[in-house]
Amino acid sequence: MQAQLPADTVVSWHPAFDEAAVAADLPGADVFVGPRFTAAMGAAADSLRLVHVGGAGYDGIDGKALPDGVLCANTFCHESSIAEFVAATSVVMRRQLLQQDRELRRGHWDSSVYESQRSQPSSLAGATVGIVGYGHIGSHVWRLMRAFGASGVAVTSRPERAEGEGLSWVAGTDGLDRLLAESDIVVLCLPLLPETRHIIGRAQLAAMRSDALLVNVSRGPLVDPEALFDALKDRRIGGAVIDVWYQYPSGGAHAQPSPLPFDTLDNILMTPHISGVTTQTFQGRVREVAANIARLQAGEPLRNLVSPR
Repeated sequence: MQAQLPADTVVSWHPAFDEAAVAADLPGADVFVGPRFTAAMGAAADSLRLVHVGGAGYDGIDGKALPDGVLCANTFCHESSIAEFVAATSVVMRRQLLQQDRELRRGHWDSSVYESQRSQPSSLAGATVGIVGYGHIGSHVWRLMRAFGASGVAVTSRPERAEGEGLSWVAGTDGLDRLLAESDIVVLCLPLLPETRHIIGRAQLAAMRSDALLVNVSRGPLVDPEALFDALKDRRIGGAVIDVWYQYPSGGAHAQPSPLPFDTLDNILMTPHISGVTTQTFQGRVREVAANIARLQAGEPLRNLVSPR
């Protein structure tokens, strides 16, 4: 990243977030790049002009802590990688590849070719994909799923964004129940806000088809964890792909993702928040952050400004 910054830029690197260390480094700084911004950091920032989040989510930025006049921006570049993850894991789950892998390791050919009573799995062709939230990620998910021959529906706070995109229908957030009832795959692509916390609870899971797949690549608390665990355990929905969780490591690489034993279930694919973690994502983010810092120095309008306040 440093090579892409303006030539006279002085950079101080922190390998991990340490509030005290970062706060001690902020006096005199024009830009802070990182996932969190706290009251202590705001108190220490005497010349700050920009807080730049390295990803899309800015829920770690305390808007009240931002000094007056300080701008905040985020960055994306993960849309294609996340869409690829959604498509890949949807295929894995709908084609029952994990189950077939487990069975063949035991010598059991778990296929309708060898067991006539076994039902045939479904491809993405002809499936209805319901996209909850239609921003950068949701639109990329739809374009890729459409290429597989799926049909699509969406609910979003700004339905005009999805006009002309080839979806079967688009509605405001009041269309969620209809989407859940019609979709074979429900993909959550919306931010975590007070009004979206547990937007998927017991009633919403009950509204889904019994063979439907829930895919969450946004934030764990969008889904009520107990309601999800019970729905999977009792097989009231077909399965889930969960990439975002309720507990994260506080240091190192070990932590249970939830107090609930999701790992005991065989109808969930669990991944450690890696849907957007690719080389291409981070190369793109470096370019975007460096370009915004150059714009700041040149007095040009910044891109991807957000309002955490």
